[in-house]
Amino acid sequence: MKLNLTLRKIAEVMEGKLVGGDPSQVVQSFVTDSRVVAPGDAFIALKGANYDARQFIPQVLKQGASVVVAEEKGFTVPSGAKAAFILVKNPLVALQTLAKYHRLNSTLKIVAITGSNGKSTTKQMLRAICQTAGETIANMGNFNNQFGVPFSLLEIQPKHKFGVFELGASHPGDIAETACLAVPDVAVITNVGAAHLEFFHDLETVYKTKTEIAACLNCGGTLVYNADDAYLSRLKTEFKGKSISFGFTPGADVQILETADFSFTYKGEAYVLPIRLERHDKLNAAAATAAAISLGLYMDNIKQGLAHFMPMPMRLERSVKNGVHFILDCYNANPASMKNALEILGREKDSPRIAVLGDMKELGESSKEYHRLVARQLLDNRVEYAFLAGPEMRYAYEILKTAPGIKAHYALQATDWLDTLKKVLTGGGTCLIKASRSMQFETIFKEI
Repeated sequence: MKLNLTLRKIAEVMEGKLVGGDPSQVVQSFVTDSRVVAPGDAFIALKGANYDARQFIPQVLKQGASVVVAEEKGFTVPSGAKAAFILVKNPLVALQTLAKYHRLNSTLKIVAITGSNGKSTTKQMLRAICQTAGETIANMGNFNNQFGVPFSLLEIQPKHKFGVFELGASHPGDIAETACLAVPDVAVITNVGAAHLEFFHDLETVYKTKTEIAACLNCGGTLVYNADDAYLSRLKTEFKGKSISFGFTPGADVQILETADFSFTYKGEAYVLPIRLERHDKLNAAAATAAAISLGLYMDNIKQGLAHFMPMPMRLERSVKNGVHFILDCYNANPASMKNALEILGREKDSPRIAVLGDMKELGESSKEYHRLVARQLLDNRVEYAFLAGPEMRYAYEILKTAPGIKAHYALQATDWLDTLKKVLTGGGTCLIKASRSMQFETIFKEI
């Protein structure tokens, strides 16, 4: 982070009151973790529903913090403090306001990506494409919320020509909050699926939340959306601005062709890239392609970028261990990604096909229904063994325990059937390991 802004300017942007310090002092970066504050650092004391980082101010002052941003209400600047204080109404809003100011005073083109599935992979694909045309910045996957996005935007430097940022959402309004900080020149919506239904309740609310991104587009910006998605296809008539659609659907602007390689048509021209991708990744690649076109990049950039794209770890990551072919997909899980992963397992030739599955979290009242559907998908994809763990996966087990053609094992904790799984794996085959992030199923892979 190299902000190169004076205390006076930061206080002005944050609409805060500067107390102490030299107004002409230059601040380069901020930190929010009191444990890593070093001499000269600027500290933002964020406040949440269950915490108030102002309690750590005495500690960061001892550690040599030179600047502290804190909520003014109910706070008194410690007497004798050598640090400068910027007192604001809301530290998070102050951080976000500074991030938006920094973004709007940059010259790079920004793409913001949201969706229930595929946004991280699409981000990585588009980042690889953009890198062929200029220095590109992108946020890490867990920096995609109201806290992470502003910090990612503050990392923008004059050398950057492109920015690719994924935006996550677990509540209505989340996308509007972060997208309007990024002010994207291109906004991508990959799909609308059953994720975080505990908070969204229904898919219509998911659709409304994801499409909040369109209202935050920069002047003259372009919306990129999935024409195959039943909800997003409505944007063809509902969105009145510039747009590019993608998908297998005939009539999509970037229409994916049913070929072994990744191929598509755009404006009457067919393009073939000698890259083998699963069907879901063809959609991600098409989304990245449409976004790259919206940025004014060339087909050569797209071909070169996708050819050098490296898949992210724990997202359908393939490896071979002791003669078993593993598909590790432990980064997250929701009904759409679970269905996709089981279909991939079903197409594998190396048998037996073994599914090691954990709960899909945050599905609310729909959880039982979606976990029972997993049982149907296991049977449809001819999976011979199912090892299930977690309180929600019991709904799938209730169906599978008497189903013919599959041997199902269930426990609240994966450790209870781990020895049995190890014995099954001595016979070779293909093993899918998939669960929501909180289940930490990558530890199973390490154990076996």
